[in-house]
Amino acid sequence: MKDTTLVAQFKVVRNNESEKLFSDVFGDLFFLAWTTTPWTLPSNTALCVGKNIAYAMIKTFNPYTFEPITVILGKDTVTKYFDPKNLVENSDALVLSDDKKNLPYQFIREWKGSDLEGCRYEQLLPYAQPEEGDTFRVLTGDFVTTEDGTGIVHIAPSFGSDDFRVAKQNGIGALTMVDKSGRFVAEMGEFAGRFVKPEYDTNFDPKTTNSVDVDIVVKLKHENRAFKSEKYEHSYPHCWRTDKPILYYPLDSWFVKTTAFKERMIELNKTIYWKPEATGTGRFGNWLENLVDWNLSRSRYWGVPLPIWTTEDKMEQICIGSVENLQQEIEKSIKIGFMKSSPLMDFKAKDFSKANYDTFDLHRPYVDEIILVSPNGQKMFRETDLIDVWFDSGAMPYAQYHYPFETDLKGVFPADFIAEGVDQTRGWFFTLHAIATMLFDQVSFKTVVSNGLVLDKNGNKMSKRLGNAVDPFETIAKYGPDATRWYMITNAQPWDNLKFDIEGIAEVQRKFFGTLYNTYSFFALYANIDKFAYKEADITIEKRPEIDRWILSELNTLIKYVDECYADYEPTKAGRAVQDFVDAHLSNWYVRLCRRRFWKGDYSDDKISAYQTLYTCLNVIAKLMSPIAPFFAEHLYLDLNNATNKEAFKSVHLTDFPKYDEKVVNKELEERMQLAQQISSMVLSLRKRSNIRVRQPLQKILIPVMTKHLQTQIENIKHLILSEVNVKDIEYLTETGFLTKKIKANFKQLGPKYSTLMKPISAAIQAFTQSDIQKMEADGTYNLTIENQPVEILLSDVDIITEDIPGWVVANEGTLTVALDVTISDELREEGIARELVNRIQTIRKEQNFEVTDKIKLTVEKNNELNFAIQNNFAYICNETLAENLDLVEKINQDVQETELTENLKTRVIVEKV
Repeated sequence: MKDTTLVAQFKVVRNNESEKLFSDVFGDLFFLAWTTTPWTLPSNTALCVGKNIAYAMIKTFNPYTFEPITVILGKDTVTKYFDPKNLVENSDALVLSDDKKNLPYQFIREWKGSDLEGCRYEQLLPYAQPEEGDTFRVLTGDFVTTEDGTGIVHIAPSFGSDDFRVAKQNGIGALTMVDKSGRFVAEMGEFAGRFVKPEYDTNFDPKTTNSVDVDIVVKLKHENRAFKSEKYEHSYPHCWRTDKPILYYPLDSWFVKTTAFKERMIELNKTIYWKPEATGTGRFGNWLENLVDWNLSRSRYWGVPLPIWTTEDKMEQICIGSVENLQQEIEKSIKIGFMKSSPLMDFKAKDFSKANYDTFDLHRPYVDEIILVSPNGQKMFRETDLIDVWFDSGAMPYAQYHYPFETDLKGVFPADFIAEGVDQTRGWFFTLHAIATMLFDQVSFKTVVSNGLVLDKNGNKMSKRLGNAVDPFETIAKYGPDATRWYMITNAQPWDNLKFDIEGIAEVQRKFFGTLYNTYSFFALYANIDKFAYKEADITIEKRPEIDRWILSELNTLIKYVDECYADYEPTKAGRAVQDFVDAHLSNWYVRLCRRRFWKGDYSDDKISAYQTLYTCLNVIAKLMSPIAPFFAEHLYLDLNNATNKEAFKSVHLTDFPKYDEKVVNKELEERMQLAQQISSMVLSLRKRSNIRVRQPLQKILIPVMTKHLQTQIENIKHLILSEVNVKDIEYLTETGFLTKKIKANFKQLGPKYSTLMKPISAAIQAFTQSDIQKMEADGTYNLTIENQPVEILLSDVDIITEDIPGWVVANEGTLTVALDVTISDELREEGIARELVNRIQTIRKEQNFEVTDKIKLTVEKNNELNFAIQNNFAYICNETLAENLDLVEKINQDVQETELTENLKTRVIVEKV
């Protein structure tokens, strides 16, 4: 909000303590203190400086009265209030000119904050005097900074926690010149009765009336007590119900002496596992380090009452410990005649039923009617305050079991973990910890997951007022709870703020749940055709094909990682790992490479192995994802298990968590398959770069290999790569003559390490020969001597690229280089056309709702280029499409849409079920 701010002049009192400040002053001497709330100035009783902050003493003129003045303010803030061009060297130059906007000033000397401590000043607005305390002194405080204002803070103990604390520590009294309705009190003279914040004045009109802040500033300007006033935009607390500014008042309260347990609370906090750690060691730890006593009471009309009764002379008190105890005390009061009857007459002790406790409302105001009797026979009335609702929350672990009246806490306390917003550092986290420490000398929770905020997609806090709030019920109704939850969990860790973009849920639906659903649908389609129900004994891991052994190895690696993530309260990492496995490994690699195993051939061990492997993957994924997506996981698990009855559980949520099987994990196989994926990805990117369709076969890939191990690894997965990228062969290069590589320095990496030597290092790297580059790729490092200094160059310190050569395109990724032969012979071109034709026929089969096992008859319209492609790939086309007949005809006269095979090749095709 924008407020009228003021730098006020507090006149220094000249005495023995301050005499050192008065040598060579110009006019009166003032401390300059800045405030964004001028209405608090009548309640000022002290000024506060930083003990080690430097303060400047300046001669100048008041900018409103133009009287000569000497002022003291933080040295680092001088340029905020004085233009350096107006600085003069000596007092003779301190002369007012006609241009009174540029007032001259002279720097006299510098003081430390500790030099100013104890100095006194005149009361700024002397409407009333404090009843107690040694007031109007300069104090020191650790909260003072020079970031805002003048480096001198005006202290009004009635209206600020820092102010109250430092005043109490130094015996400074308070002045409360504002009543609880937000108006100035009667002693405030011409300001008496006025609202200090215009938002509370229903008759306030800014067009005709000044705010009280403005009128106070005007008064101080006339009295030579205002140095600078301006509008300033700053943060100010507002009531969340009324959106009006909040006023703080000092009130009498009941406190719990938590400071007596401070060290133990700090010690126990170090045993709690905080997620993230910074919340526990930083935010919560700092809160405990600066612990004050717990303000337990609140002034409210309705709520849980303080169970304390006090005599009118405050000499006797009683604290009630149970309803039974209260019932007994009421009976004493009735006997002495203070009460006529007991409001608890229907309450039965030791009956813990809800009906029994509903016989009387223990909340305020009803409990206030109870009058008790003191040991000395005096009337005792309940203290009118209520208990802070955070006490209820902090007592939750015990209250939920009605401890100590009905149960003990064995086996249910402390909690394994709690989760709540990070803003509960001073709320629930603290009250749980404080009560457990004071009552049981132990923690209330072993682990905390502190949640961040859900913001809009631009990072702004959501609110109905701003119109950027998202209705959770509409979102869940549209996208489902699982997709919503999966998006929120995997998009950001729970303790980080989440920029919520509803489009992200749609993407999760499509990319993750859609991919997983399609994978299951593929499995179910062929499993139903082959009547697979997992009745066969498990094919041993040794007898399964390498692709099956690989995916099961990756699956068990995933199980171990996800289990560790959940155990470490890292659901984001767990969800992302499951998502990556489904996308990168299961769907886009395993299923794609194994499609033919499911729909081609007899019901052999190979096909059974494929079914068992994919079933296992889907079953395990259902279990791993179930904590985040419980409904989808349940559906997937039941669909699988109901068809096989392999497990006896009725729900995925009743199953055991998957167990990691170390014997199935083969890291060398995982590395090899990752290499296959990497090489395939590089080749496919080269195809895209060369605008060559994947269905167009190519002849050859060249891969330089620096080690025998690399060549062996690639050779073992050669068939997978060739199948994936549609290339006929892979050849290995052990010499560098065929490919030419270039190398240059990576300045971002090398700069921080060798800043002064970068130029000669760069030149030396550029001079590397092909054998130097080959050696560096093999060793991973290269040692140089530059200007008599040893320099180690790592692979990450350089960029190595391989140049394209005629008829080839080349890609580099780390130390791996792939060259693709892009020359297309007639034979390759014809095979490519045949593959395109097969693809179009399969599409027509789907459009005509043929079963995958249906045999067909093909009629294709002739075309010179197409004819050779069909004749030379006849068997391939028929086998792939389940065609029993393929007829080439001159002309198809039926109304059949033309099918485009390549950019310049079209034909017509008729597909008929046999």
